[in-house]
Amino acid sequence: MDQTVINIIFVGASFALYIGIAIWARAGSTSEFYAAGRGVHPVTNGMATAADWMSAASFISMAGLIAFTGYDNSTYLMGWTGGYVLLALLLAPYLRKFGKYTVSEFIGDRFYSKTARLVAVVCLIIASVTYVIGQMTGVGVAFGRFLEVDSTTGLLIGAVIVFAYAVFGGMKGVTYTQVAQYVVLILAYTIPAVFISLQLTGNPIPGLGLFGEHQASGEPLLARLDQVVTDLGFNEYTAHNGDTFNMMLFTLSLMIGTAGLPHVIMRFFTVPRVSDARWSAGWALVFIALLYLTAPAVGAMARLNITDQFWPNGTDGEAVAIETIENDPAYDWMASWQQTGLLGWEDKNGDGRIQYYNETNPALQERAAAEGWSGNELTNFNNDILVLANPEIANLPGWVIGLVAAGGLAAALSTAAGLLLAISSAVSHDLVKGAINPGISEKGELLTARIAMAVSIAVATYLGLNPPGFAAQTVALAFGLAASSIFPALMMGIFSTKINNSGAVAGMIAGLVTTLLYIFLHKGWFFIPDTNSFTDADPLLGTIKSTSFGAVGALINFVVAYVVSSMTRPVPDDIQELVESVRVPRGAGTAQAH
Repeated sequence: MDQTVINIIFVGASFALYIGIAIWARAGSTSEFYAAGRGVHPVTNGMATAADWMSAASFISMAGLIAFTGYDNSTYLMGWTGGYVLLALLLAPYLRKFGKYTVSEFIGDRFYSKTARLVAVVCLIIASVTYVIGQMTGVGVAFGRFLEVDSTTGLLIGAVIVFAYAVFGGMKGVTYTQVAQYVVLILAYTIPAVFISLQLTGNPIPGLGLFGEHQASGEPLLARLDQVVTDLGFNEYTAHNGDTFNMMLFTLSLMIGTAGLPHVIMRFFTVPRVSDARWSAGWALVFIALLYLTAPAVGAMARLNITDQFWPNGTDGEAVAIETIENDPAYDWMASWQQTGLLGWEDKNGDGRIQYYNETNPALQERAAAEGWSGNELTNFNNDILVLANPEIANLPGWVIGLVAAGGLAAALSTAAGLLLAISSAVSHDLVKGAINPGISEKGELLTARIAMAVSIAVATYLGLNPPGFAAQTVALAFGLAASSIFPALMMGIFSTKINNSGAVAGMIAGLVTTLLYIFLHKGWFFIPDTNSFTDADPLLGTIKSTSFGAVGALINFVVAYVVSSMTRPVPDDIQELVESVRVPRGAGTAQAH
């Protein structure tokens, strides 16, 4: 059977499942639209949370970034995983106990201010829109390859699918759809990894195979990989070559950004009890770990497969270039991916081969001159294609390739739906009902939420066509914005009785504005972003890159909030009691009192 037909069958079947679930779980009230009627089981919610959180950045882009940078990009693994632990321990149970529908509503009530609620809405929308760009980019990449259309057409198809199940299902429909999407994405991620680990190391567990022996050479797999990439003139895969301070800041930005993500926090409003929120967080960590323990192996093994294809050792032990795809069917995958515009090469010296090496490396420059090479001929390799192309590069069965297609789309669509729901809830519940028209009926609010969702999908689709970076890089910017604006407000709202409304508003504005300014200045986006410039310019402040500035923005937020609060009116007694009641379990201290 033709591979395109197999892909369509897998993708079509998964979409039919999602839309069928959305129809079955269609939201009929605002409670069901915003919080799934608060009736979701902790295990179900844990699985849905994992799918909501593990986005296109995790499934599609993260392993690609690790593969082509190595150790230094392990920050994505550490930051995102550590951030979820912060969210589970420090925020989720307390926010569920507060009993509201949205993050903005909590901030508005805790800081007894409509202004604070509106500022939170702005922060939420900016962070969520930036995040959803990365998801739509991933949708375009996956659809473009597996339906053999350009990435623009693929993105438009994905937008229609999201519209079909998110607009009508709301949180109730999205929750159960995300459960199905988790099953699809985790199977799609781990099954190819098992195949490739068996091929390279003989070990069916990718995480163990990563530290095992490379069967072809008899060397440890990571040692083999280090040797191959240094032969090509690149840095050792396992070596730390970047700036340690920026690496730490970036990890911290991802951590606190994760803990401030509104679309993930909303998931904890869907369970019946506070204890269920804690159990949901625990189950989500289990489900997330299945992918995150596999990702480092996927990145390393994919990089080894790529480099071995372009630079295998000849019989004399010398590195040689391969024949082009025109006369070697093993490289048919390259022709398929070339159609998406995300992979390209050029035979610069006309020798019928593809030379792939670091042309800036002095040692290889000497060899290039002797061999008659004219520079690196792999002119374009978008990091986002690596996981999706991995089964084809490893020559795995067609059904595995089709499963990966469905998994990549499941990862992108599940998070996109959660983000769009967070945006529409902020607009309809916090902006329209909270500020513009408090007397709006439930039916009117539900209609407003659906209209807001539709508009959000349209905006996200447009921005997804013009992304400011790879999926994971764009998502990293979103985490920085959430870290600098939302996370400090939530932490201070729960754990401090001294932060008043003026301090909270000033802190959120200061954190958001400084982070946005730094990103725009660093990227050179004043005032029209150069969407073709995916790399960072020279840091403006020490070695701090734009993706790492979220931690600095958060610090600014905390400092400004405390300074302004100390100079203005203290927090009212009833709000202080409210904060204490959220943090202290009901009934605590009763025995001592008696």
